[in-house]
Amino acid sequence: MTQQTQQTHGNDVVVRGEGVAVRGEDGAVEGSDAAARRPRVNFAQAAPKAFKALIGFDAAAREGLDPALVELVQIRSSQLNKCAYCLHMHTSDAHKAGESAERLHMVAVWEEAAHFFTAKERAALALTEAVTLVARGGVPDEVYERAARHFEEAELARLLALIFTINTWNRIAISTGKVPGTDER
Repeated sequence: MTQQTQQTHGNDVVVRGEGVAVRGEDGAVEGSDAAARRPRVNFAQAAPKAFKALIGFDAAAREGLDPALVELVQIRSSQLNKCAYCLHMHTSDAHKAGESAERLHMVAVWEEAAHFFTAKERAALALTEAVTLVARGGVPDEVYERAARHFEEAELARLLALIFTINTWNRIAISTGKVPGTDER
């Protein structure tokens, strides 16, 4: 028989049983059995045409963009979307490509740590936040115009495409239960 206990922490209810804790209404799984949850669809295998199309779109979006900027954008979007799988992948990729640990630690608070990033990177991060959180009020004109001052039109279009793709990758990884640290590409 499974033993379960319930504890209340503020507005969250924690249910513990068989090494798994489920916190609050969002159903986030914590504990040692999180990786052992029921397998979900392998998107690449189940929808190969869609997967290949997204890979092509992603590659086209990156074309001509600074690789360091690409990783910063992907890291920030993954933080906002709470995609641990993509966040682990992109911080690891950025570190391997020579990005400093100091800058990687500052991405989440880039506005308060502005001196760690160039004006162009800050414009891209602001645009990333606006597009990723588009349901919270769209993309404000001032955010778009700031990015447009730093990116020529074709580069800006590719930056937007990059933001679209990382948001899609985040949703795929979260929906299909990708496990952070496995780096299954």
